[in-house]
Amino acid sequence: MSKAAATDASSQAGMTIAIIGGGIVGVSCGLQLQTLGHAVTIYDRKGLAAEASAGNAGAFAFSEIIPLATPGLMRKAPKWLLDPMGPLSIPPRYALQLAPWLLRFWRASWQDRYDASITAQAALMGLARAALERQISLSDGEHLIQRDGQLQLFEGAREFQASQPAWDARGTNGIRYDLLHSPEEIAEIQPGLSRQFTHAGYTPDWINTVDPKTWCDFLAGQFVARGGRIEVQEVKALNADRASAALDLGSHRVTPDRVVLAAGAWSHQLARGLGDVLPLETERGYNTTLPAGAFDLKTHVTFGSHGFVASRINGGVRIGGAVELGGLKLPPNFKRAQVLLKKACRFMSGLDPAGGSQWMGFRPSMPDSLPVIGAASGSEAVIYAFGHGHLGLTQSAATAELVADLITRRPSAISLAAFSPDRF
Repeated sequence: MSKAAATDASSQAGMTIAIIGGGIVGVSCGLQLQTLGHAVTIYDRKGLAAEASAGNAGAFAFSEIIPLATPGLMRKAPKWLLDPMGPLSIPPRYALQLAPWLLRFWRASWQDRYDASITAQAALMGLARAALERQISLSDGEHLIQRDGQLQLFEGAREFQASQPAWDARGTNGIRYDLLHSPEEIAEIQPGLSRQFTHAGYTPDWINTVDPKTWCDFLAGQFVARGGRIEVQEVKALNADRASAALDLGSHRVTPDRVVLAAGAWSHQLARGLGDVLPLETERGYNTTLPAGAFDLKTHVTFGSHGFVASRINGGVRIGGAVELGGLKLPPNFKRAQVLLKKACRFMSGLDPAGGSQWMGFRPSMPDSLPVIGAASGSEAVIYAFGHGHLGLTQSAATAELVADLITRRPSAISLAAFSPDRF
């Protein structure tokens, strides 16, 4: 860092910072900013890890650099309306409201945008991997980490061959993997899977946490122990001018030096009050968590063509996934969780489906699968950190470092252009 940059960063030390959102991104930002000497308060309307950070698959999916919008995907769009239980669906009563987002989603699937998204996502994932290791070391959290890899399954040679460009892209971006060409090779890593899965890709550096809520609560405990504050308060409105910001908490206002907006799927509602209309939608994900002993799961297993995964959570198994683009207001359709569990019973020999608990969460999704990380258009006092889709846990530590760079005006490890709030 140059002398001028060091002086500028020093002048930013000791600020009061408010973080809106008590999920894994908000908590990670709080912990990172705290280490730089700032006084940080986290505000959340429900409390810690009360939404998507509570029930996700617990994966740090650093190899997942392929965006949801892939070339040719929109040709499958009519099937989404016809198969409400499919891996990617749109409730018919939400389709009209979703149309503007789908138009941007379609544009993101064009080859130029698709390639650019992979490049940006790969850069963020590279930072995320290193940032997670720093976070684990800082918090002494290795006991909550599972380093068991991930197995992505394919049914038949044609499906496997169609995945090859994605594997090539991973290899180009430094992601290690092994390709498996028989059920016998698959069984060496994960016994008990149906022989209909004839091929697989194994990513040995894939990492999981023992439980995403436990991980978020653990980091929050570190944050509070070091002097951070967490308040269960709904932020009614966010106001800002070029150099300052204020939070309306209903009964009173607070005026921190800086604000980080990390409220997940609800973030765009507050951003709109600052004049930023962002195309944030909601991937509604479903799962069922089975108790310990349900299945001897040795690695994270992805059933890609069926849109779900099996992950080890607290010694049990969580079966979940799918993408339902249904917004924040429609009631949950837990038939989706039931369908996934029934499929898992077919694919995983001996899986015991008894005693499971169902969950649905809102994953904040941008059309290009890239998060929003950057300052509000009208205020340097407000930093956005949301829109990670199903990769919030994965990218939380990296997002925290990038947010800290923005607030302290330090050069970032990667270019933030692709994540800018004004890219749409």
